[in-house]
Amino acid sequence: MPRTYLKKATRTAVSDASEVRETVSEILDDIARRGDEAALEYAAKFDRYEGNIQLSEDEIAEAAEKVPQKLKDDIRFAQDNVRRFAEQQKATISDIEYEIVPGLIAGQKAIPVDAAGCYVPAGRYRHIASAVMTVTTAKVAGCRHITVCSPPQSGEGVSPAIAYAAQISGADKIMAIGGVQAVAAMAFGLLGQPRANILVGPGNQFVAEAKRSLYGRVGIDMIAGPTDSLILADAQADSLIVATDLVSQAEHGYNSPVWLVTDTRALAEEVLRIVPDLIDDLPDLNRENAAAAWRDYAEVILCDDREEMAATSDEYAPEHLTVQAADLDWWLDRLTCYGSLFLGEETTVSYGDKASGTNHVLPTSRAATYTGGLSVHKYMKIVTWQRATREGSRPIAEATARISRLEGMEGHARAADVRLAKYFPGENFDLSADG
Repeated sequence: MPRTYLKKATRTAVSDASEVRETVSEILDDIARRGDEAALEYAAKFDRYEGNIQLSEDEIAEAAEKVPQKLKDDIRFAQDNVRRFAEQQKATISDIEYEIVPGLIAGQKAIPVDAAGCYVPAGRYRHIASAVMTVTTAKVAGCRHITVCSPPQSGEGVSPAIAYAAQISGADKIMAIGGVQAVAAMAFGLLGQPRANILVGPGNQFVAEAKRSLYGRVGIDMIAGPTDSLILADAQADSLIVATDLVSQAEHGYNSPVWLVTDTRALAEEVLRIVPDLIDDLPDLNRENAAAAWRDYAEVILCDDREEMAATSDEYAPEHLTVQAADLDWWLDRLTCYGSLFLGEETTVSYGDKASGTNHVLPTSRAATYTGGLSVHKYMKIVTWQRATREGSRPIAEATARISRLEGMEGHARAADVRLAKYFPGENFDLSADG
């Protein structure tokens, strides 16, 4: 039977972004034209901050002094986990060379991009973990310069904990600037920083649109929408833990979808009963976000069996995917579309968001059907090279000449012809398209 919606979303995270795009386009064009002057004007207008844009070493040290030691220890613990996992990811990439045919050797090299620009949000929430996630992976990848931009807080500039996290993770510059103007400054190389080759990190709809607009001129991690999460749960799942995990992700924002997919009606109905009370118990801002997300975007879906559950999950392709069900190895083998996977109730998306080591910058809005999240790989270019002996060049040149002529690309064919004539004088080659 078809899946049953015990709760159906009344809205989707896709909305008309034309007004945002127009605003962002105007700001980017102005900053591209007028440079530092325009960036500083927009910073004064939107950030409402008159302190130093670029933090000095003394200011970073002063910020660190404001961070309680226990929080420093927690940030260092999280950073160490992210670093060690990133190092293992990097170890999966290797330079290779291989003799394709006798005398022709081809290879690949992994080269880190030179400069990375990392955006760390600090509006509704201060994303300390984003500084750790974005900067650490860039550092492990081997980027030579890493800039962090974060919106200044009233009276203190960059949040001290964000500045501390960025500094210990390896940032070369920490900038008190947010929004479109921060993205533009990194992309265009303004305010004393080098031009970024890649822009990474989460942000609001204006930051996301700025990155989307600049893609091609610079690389980006991904085009991000509102964060989303899905839980797969069977009869053995703890309804309180399931409900708590759903609420924990709904607090991200008013339009952050959360989904429960289960084959157990009793569990679904109990979660539906519990969630409103859990939301009501949150602090004011968190409660407002979670209530709106649950009311308008959440879904609870009842399926016949685990195969239908898995198929539903792959169709939704969630950013975060949690499995609280029996036979975790079956789910690990079966599931194919997700940004990051959390197997069993002993782990949770919150762990990945903050401290467990996997990256929390992940694909949203079904982008997990074709890409993964931020990792050292995003900061690295996999390039190829080749070299050949004259004998090794011979069969390649012959094939190249004939294929090129069949395609109508005579210039390509002659680049092969001239080598055959030089390396093998006096020999006759049939290099016609129908040869």
